[in-house]
Order: sequence, then structure tokens, then C-alpha cells
Amino acid sequence: MLSTPLPAFLLSSRWQDEGDKTQLTFWWSTPEGAVRTCIEQPCVCFIPAQHVVRAQEVIAALGWPVTLREVGLKLFNKEPAVACYLPSSYLYRWRDVLKDQKVDVYELDIRPTDRYLMERFIAGSARIHGGQWRSGDNLTVASCWQSATDVQLTPGDYRPDLRYLSVDIETSFPRTDEPDRLFSIAFYAPEFSHVLMISDQEGDSYEAVADEPALLTRFLEVIAAYDPDVLIGWNFIQFDMAFLRRKFAEHDIPFALGRDGSLLDWRQSAQNPDRIFLHTPGRVILDGIECLRTATWQFDSFALDDVADQLLGEGKLLHGEERGGDIERLFVEDKQALAAYNLKDCELVWRIFEHTDLFNFLIERSRMTGLLMDRMGGSVAAFEYMYLPRLHRAGWVAPNMGDGYSAEKSPGGYVMDSQPGLFRHVLVLDFKSLYPSIIRTFCIDPAGLISAEHAAEEETVPGYFGGVFHRHEHILPDLIRHLGELREGAKQQGNKPLSQAIKIIMASCYGVLGSEGCRFYDTRLSASITKRGHDIIQRTTAYIAEQGYQVIYGDTDSVFVWVDQELSDQDADTLGHQLAEDINQWLSIELNNEFGLKSYLELEYETHYRQFFMPAIRGAETGSKKRYAGINANDDRLVFKGLEAVRSDWTPLAREFQKELYRRVFCGEPWGQWLKGQVSALFDGQTDDLLIYRKRLRRPLPHYQKSRPPHAKAAAVMDRWLQTQRRPPRYQERGGWISYIMTVNGPEPVEVRQSAIDYHHYLEKQLKPVADSIFQFTGHNFDQEAGQQHRLF
Repeated sequence: MLSTPLPAFLLSSRWQDEGDKTQLTFWWSTPEGAVRTCIEQPCVCFIPAQHVVRAQEVIAALGWPVTLREVGLKLFNKEPAVACYLPSSYLYRWRDVLKDQKVDVYELDIRPTDRYLMERFIAGSARIHGGQWRSGDNLTVASCWQSATDVQLTPGDYRPDLRYLSVDIETSFPRTDEPDRLFSIAFYAPEFSHVLMISDQEGDSYEAVADEPALLTRFLEVIAAYDPDVLIGWNFIQFDMAFLRRKFAEHDIPFALGRDGSLLDWRQSAQNPDRIFLHTPGRVILDGIECLRTATWQFDSFALDDVADQLLGEGKLLHGEERGGDIERLFVEDKQALAAYNLKDCELVWRIFEHTDLFNFLIERSRMTGLLMDRMGGSVAAFEYMYLPRLHRAGWVAPNMGDGYSAEKSPGGYVMDSQPGLFRHVLVLDFKSLYPSIIRTFCIDPAGLISAEHAAEEETVPGYFGGVFHRHEHILPDLIRHLGELREGAKQQGNKPLSQAIKIIMASCYGVLGSEGCRFYDTRLSASITKRGHDIIQRTTAYIAEQGYQVIYGDTDSVFVWVDQELSDQDADTLGHQLAEDINQWLSIELNNEFGLKSYLELEYETHYRQFFMPAIRGAETGSKKRYAGINANDDRLVFKGLEAVRSDWTPLAREFQKELYRRVFCGEPWGQWLKGQVSALFDGQTDDLLIYRKRLRRPLPHYQKSRPPHAKAAAVMDRWLQTQRRPPRYQERGGWISYIMTVNGPEPVEVRQSAIDYHHYLEKQLKPVADSIFQFTGHNFDQEAGQQHRLF
């Protein structure tokens, strides 16, 4: 038994029934090593109290181990609720039997492990008290961990020093007439690197093993010996782990990856077969791509080579679509080089995690939301984890999916029509965390919506779609305040991962209320946020006009103010800060006078664009939305939003051309001869390496039947060529990325292009639209400026 509480961080959780008891198993990382705790705890759900007698009759008739108990909670329809305590294996049978009796069951779908922790306000970190302890046993290689029963868990603040290991496999290129083969497995951490290779002789850079069964067995031995808390990789679950799982099954070897020697548990989503869930007792398995997306990183391509190049300035040792063949050649001819390639991929993944601080981000996210480190996405789950225990303490049981109001569709964020043109001195004013601030200011909350139904008018705040909210009986506004205070503290401490984690959580609070996948989905909630946002932006725009300035664009939480006068950068900054301060004071007075509310809205002066361009919609005189360019006066940086220069579906030629042309126009530099030179270089073949389109087929190729866009045509050419090489097609089942060039015979893949390049296509479809967009406001004509002689070719 522990004499003092042991700090712990949650790695994995699982529940199972033993007889009529549900056992919750939690694996923790602690300063004393890995710890497994086992706790007996029944599952809980709720039914209306008026149906207790009927439920008791069901229990008596079936002899099920279900206990009913009054708990002092109410349903959202204000009826009293009764708690049902039962083993996990009976949960859905209980629901189905009661459904036949016309009795609804609530909160049935909450994971027993999540409920146990959330109701104790344990999120990620905990303190372990008491218990009966013993050393654990690993069935493969001795590993140091302990098991405890009869423990108590309380909230903690432990930041663990986890043990990570990057893993990557190399395999044969898939063929229709040959079985796939596993060549090697590499492991990397800063203090440890190792490569296992199927080979008949040892190498300087790898450990030789005889065959696939030996390679798989050694893989498990290396994992158990190094004993990582976390395994990381790239496309790790969809490819590496899936491949290994097939190989373990093929050779009838138990995939005993768990810390206690237990088997890897593999489950595919019923709704989306591509979505795979892994459970490995005592270990976390992370895919770098999903982790980056969860941390809101965005890339044109999430291929390891592309991400590493963009973040680290280097890439894989083999490149291109043909590297599969190169890997097979190296396996036969140069195993040392293959080992180096394999290990380099592991190292790149590790360095990407390190560069983006994903290690700390995922820990802080877990400590904030209670989500396990490997739970990607999970906005709804994170919201419910934080909200439900507070809801219960306020006396409510959560509703079921579909219980909310949805007769009217909630609008999205406000985006005003822009005024197209070239402008000098545009100031951007941005509302800091607008939607969370609206939630807090206007008391928007699921429980507050129910509490206000029969409250006096002076106790409520009006919303939209008939929704009203209680001024005092609410939960979410206080949770937003708490999160905001935590984020400010994280900023002051320089804890960027925690600050980012909280920012994502706060931003998601609106999104989950507008998501049909959330039990609190109700368009009265989401509309009361978005439509209030519309009103605030429109009021702010009108106020700015009264001050003598013009808002040329507004987008969800920002307004773009055209000063329309000459002023220095310093004067522009002074004006921007003063406008923001004045608007904040004015809004505070307005909301107090109209609603009797304290304003938590905060407008900030964000950017001064010394030169600014808002394009028109192509072929129209009206302004576009979410598309602009400008020179940031703070650092003279050229900024593009939504234009070709930052769109991956345009060629590098168009992107580079736009950046330089706009820079010259903004800075008043000559551009006429430069433009003619760009056109000449195009037709002289000097920019052929910039003419590659790279697009993604988001559906399998056979789905492109009625209309086949250029990238689908190129994919069809590629698949036909692969067939001639006795290789499986790439795009028939999943779609994917295709790189192609427009030729005189249509789009052709880069790897197998045979026709001449159609330079006129690039002139008319890439350079001309980019130039005409801004020439519309400078009075120039692209055809005249570029020279007509090229049209003769």
C-alpha cells in the first residue's frame, strides 16, 4: 500500500466484465515506472423516474443484476431521473428491453472508464492512493511495471517524461501476382537506433534475421526490451500496423504488443472502415499525420517527404512514385543503404514531432480534456468530458442524440460582400475568440436554455430561433471563463503547447453545439452564437462608418477598414489601436443598455496593410470572399489569402508569377519587361519544372464517369501504364494524389509523359487569369503586355 499518493499520467484504459462485475483497467506512466490499476465499478445510465415500477418488473422477470437508485437529477424535460447501475455487458440489452416498454434510457453511450474519471474531474493526470500492489509479469521479455487493486484516484497535475520510440517498416511494392513481403523494421529515439533486416549475413548498420517470422519475433523483443510508453510513425496505423498485423496472422504469431504481453486489439469503425482504433495495454500508438491534423497543422500534402521538407528542410533518402522499386532493388543489392533509408524515415518522424512540439501538445491536450493521447479529433468527446460532470452537479442528466431543436438551420459565420480594388492603408481589426466571448457574454448554454424556459423575463437573455438563456443558472459561460484564464496563464508561462490545446478546445465549443454528432446539438444554441456574431460585425461596421472610415470586407470575426488617407505606419498603428479601444467601450455600453449584460467581447488591432488588393469574382464586378493580398507594414511581408499563390491546385509557375507580379505592383516597381520575360521563358521551355499540376482524386477513379476532370484523366493514363507493367493500379479503389502536365494530347502523368507540353494552356489558364485579376484595377491588358507573337505558335 502506498504511504504517499503517486502522481500518474494516463496511457490507456479498458473495461471488461468479470461475472456480474465491471472492471476498469487503467495504465499509467508514473515516476516509479508503468503502473496498472484495476477498479471494480458498475456502469451507469438513467431512466425517467415515472417508469421505475416498469423497470423493476423487467429486472425481476429477467433476473438481471441491475440496481435502481434515486440520485436527485432531472432530465431536460424537467422530469426526475433514476440511475441504473449494471455491468457493461448488460447496457445495450437493458436499453433494447426498455425500448420495447416505451422507456427511454439516457447517457448509455458514455464509456465506463471515461465516466469514472470525469466524475472525479481527473483529466490525463491523477494521484493514486492506497491499494494492494504487486510486480507485473511480461510474457515476452521481462519489463518493469506494477499492478494495483483497491486504489483511489484523485485529480493530479503530473506532466510525465514519457518514453517514445519511432518505428517504420519497409516492404515490397504491391503486385497483383506476388505476395507482399516484409524487408526490415527500424527503431529510432535520440539515445537508441536499431534496424532489423532479413538477411543471410550481418551488416554494419543492421541486425540480420533469417526470415519474416524471425523478424516479427525480434520486433516484439525490441519493443519489450526498450519498453516505450509511446510508439510513433507516419501513416502508422493505416499502413505499418495494418501490414504487421497481417504478417503476424499469416505466420500464426501472437501480436503481443501490450506492456503485459497482451495482444494488440484492432477495431474498425462500422461507419467508416478506413477508421481504425487500436488498443495496446500500457502503450500509446500515434500516427504523425493524425497528430498534426489534431494540432491544426495544414499542408498541401501530408506525405512524409513533403512535410519533412517544409518543416525541416530535408526529406527521405529515396523520392518519387518509383521508390517502391528502388526499395526492392536495395533489398537485393544494397541492404546497408536500405537500412539507412529505413532509419532515416524513423528519424524524420521523430524530428517532426519534436519540431512541432507534438509530444508536449498531446500531453497538455490530454491533461485539459481527459482524452487519451491517441484519441484524435474528439471535439465532441472533449466537450462532453468537461461539461457532463458539471451538468450533473447542476442537477441535470444529459439528453440523447436528436433531442434538441433542429427545425431551423443555423447559419455559418458572417462574411460580407467585399469591395474589390487596390487600396492603400487597410487596417484589420479582429475580435479575440469571438464565439467563446459571445457564449460568455450572452450566457449561451445547454443547461441555461432549459433553465430559462419558465424563468422570469428579467432572469433571461434573448437568443435566436426562440431560444432564451438563464442569466445565472448556466455552465458553459463559466467553463469558457475558466479556460480563458488557464490560457492566459499558459501564455505568461510560455507554455505554447498548453496555450494551443486550450485555444482549440475553446474554439470547438461552438462547433460541437452545431454538430449533429453531439448530444447537446440544438440550433437555438448554435444560431444564438452565429447570428449574434453577424449582428456584432454589422454593428461594428456601422460604427466605423460613423467615424468616417469604410469597411471594405468583413469575415466572421474580422473587419477590414480602409483609411483612405495618407499616413505613416506609426500613425496607422495609433489609429488601429484607438479604433479598437473605442469600439470595445462602445460595445460595452451598448450591451449594458440593451441587455443589461457585461461585455466580454474584445476587439484587437491586428494588422496594417500598407498596400492591399481585394479581387473581384472572376467575370463579375462584385468582390470575392476570403481572397486577398497585401503588404504587412509590420514586417514588409507579402501576404496571400485564398489566392492562387497559396493554392496547391495551381501550378508552381502561377504561384511564383503571382507573388512577384503583385510585389512589383504593390511596390511601384517596373514589371512590363519582367512579364514579357516570364512569357518568353515559358515558351522557351525554361520553366518546364514549374508546370506540374498536383491534385488529389478524392474518390476512386471509376466514380469519375459523367465528368472526368483533367487530374482524373491523368490518373486513368497512369493506371493503364501500370497495367502494362504488371503492377496494380493506384487509383481504382481509393483515389489519391496525381502529378501531371498538360500536353497537346491532354493531361499526362509526369512519370510517363510522352507528348509535347501545351504552352498555350499555361499562358491562357495560369498566367493570364492571375495577371488579369489585378490588371482589372490598374488599367492594363495582359494580352498587350505579354506580346501577341506567342499566340502564333
